[in-house]
Parts: sequence; C-alpha cells; structure tokens
Amino acid sequence: MNLLVTGATGFLGTHLVPLLTGGGHRVRVLQRSDAPEARALGADVVRASVGDAGAVRAALDGVDAVYHLAGRVDFDPREPRALYTLHVDGTRVLLEACAAAGVKRVVLASTSGTIAVSKEERVATEDDDHPIAVVAGWPYYLSKIYQEKAALRIHRDTGLPLVVLNPSLLLGPGDARLSSTDVVFKFLEKRIPAMPGGGLSFVDARDAAAAFAAALEKGRPGERYLLGGANMTFTTFFKRLERLSGVDAPRVKLPSRLNVAGSRLLERWHDWRGSETPLDPASTEMGEHWWYCDSGKAEAELGFVARDPGETLGDTVRWVEEHVRRRKRPTAISDLSVPG
Repeated sequence: MNLLVTGATGFLGTHLVPLLTGGGHRVRVLQRSDAPEARALGADVVRASVGDAGAVRAALDGVDAVYHLAGRVDFDPREPRALYTLHVDGTRVLLEACAAAGVKRVVLASTSGTIAVSKEERVATEDDDHPIAVVAGWPYYLSKIYQEKAALRIHRDTGLPLVVLNPSLLLGPGDARLSSTDVVFKFLEKRIPAMPGGGLSFVDARDAAAAFAAALEKGRPGERYLLGGANMTFTTFFKRLERLSGVDAPRVKLPSRLNVAGSRLLERWHDWRGSETPLDPASTEMGEHWWYCDSGKAEAELGFVARDPGETLGDTVRWVEEHVRRRKRPTAISDLSVPG
C-alpha cells in the first residue's frame, strides 16, 4: 500500500515509520524539514507544510492511505493562533485534499487530552464529551479538540474514512525533542518543586505506534480510540522514577490552589531576574488534574497491548540520561521552595 505520513520525524513517527516500511508499505513523508531516518528506510521525502494546499495535493498523488501525525506540543498560553493554524487549518487542508483524491483511509493522531482530563479522579472512555470548559486555558488541548471536531466533520460530510487515535502521554526511548518525555527530564533535573496532586496516564510510544499500524486496517471510520498504558497518581509516578533514577521525588505537597498560585509567582520572579522558570504555571495546573483513560476499546478492536509500565519508565529514564542529560545540562533547581 502507498502511504503518506506527516510528522514522521516526531516521537511517534520515528517509531511508526519503521513498522510501516517493515510491513511492506511504500512510504512518502510530508514535512517542512528533512527526514534522514525515514529516507534511510526507503521513504520518499516531500519538503512542505500541511497547510500548503498545492504541495499536499501533489504529495497525495498515488497515495492509498494517510497518517496525519504532524503537530506541535506547546503549553504556552500566549501562542494560541499558531497552534490553531497548524492543528485545525492544516488538518482541514490535508483532509479536504484526501477526500478529493479518494484516499481510502486516514489515521489521525489526536491526544487523550481531548477526552480524558478532569478536575476529579475518574477514568474516561471514548463516550465522554470534549472537556472544553476544563481545558479552556490551555490552547494546545483546545486546538486539538477543534482539530478532532473538524476532522470528524469532514468524515461525516464527505465520507472520508477517518480513524482517530488518542494516545496519552507518550514515554519510552527516542524522544529527541522532549515533546512528551520533558516531564521525566524535569524530574531528573529536580525542576519540579512540589508534588502535583492529580494523576496521569502514559503509554509507551512503541506500543502506540503498533496500534497506529493496526488502525490502517482494523480501525473503524468515524471512531476514536484511547491509548493508555497505565494510570498513576503523580505521587506514584514520581516515586517510581525515584527508584529507577536515584533522584529524590518532590517532598513538598501543597493544596492545589496554592501550588498553582505559587508557580505563577515563581514565574514572575524568574521573569524579573531574566532566568528560566523550572516549571511553567500551565504544567503545574495540569498536574492538579486527572488524565486517566480506559483503553478497552483499542484492545478489543485494534489489538492494542501495553507493556509493563516499569519497562517503559526504565527505558525512558535511561534514554533521557544518555541522550539528553549527558549532552545538555541546564542549571538544575534543587532545594527550591514555592513562595506562599
């Protein structure tokens, strides 16, 4: 099968493309930068943006199916327009071109954060609605919700066979940009001053990639599939990282409102000093929420299997230590207290 992949050099893409080429598919990748690893696997590389309608139409020539992974993980609340342009406008350009070209299948990489985020401890399923009110202050998740809505609307209006996959926090080896494993890096650098009060879900990028590969044939058009390997409180998560790395987990635990308020004050203090804040307020606020999800649907329909979370965490710590911390060591923040 002839496949087009956007975002092939991202964390998920670097695990997915080898599965696709190894499965006998002919792969073409579309992105603004070069993709030497994909090229080494025999993939054709088209240098263009998903928002370039002419380039997209040309890239779709002879393509049977598309994987749309391109995206930008950015929790800065001051950059909503750029995220909307990429995630919503770019997706609309790509999918409308796919519909016009008669593409037989599109697999869209969304995020569990378009479904599974709550102020209370609960486990979300695909039947839950978009938590727009909860993520209203987080432009990244809002843009992904609107991306999902736009994609599913095109599916309904045109009949384009679209499958949406919603992985939770991607961990494991190979995240060169720290797009997802940044939380592990910050832990190892002692940049997390207080223990978050919420809980997270994470999935090994290798397991997520296998589910994406399976969705090409097994996914049902118009459906969403949550991919989560483990649900853990942040306390449990950081304690496990402590045992694996020898780095002490945060000892301070504050009430949710005080933790978020303290993070905002700390950011202002670092702005005044002209230094980098160890943990931005948006990330602190997210840590006071619950991101648990149920992957039963993906297990039943896509054959999704999550490996032991200890393997994922161990591989993540080792990779970050070897490929990031040994090469780039920003100033660690230790013994940091939050202003009251």
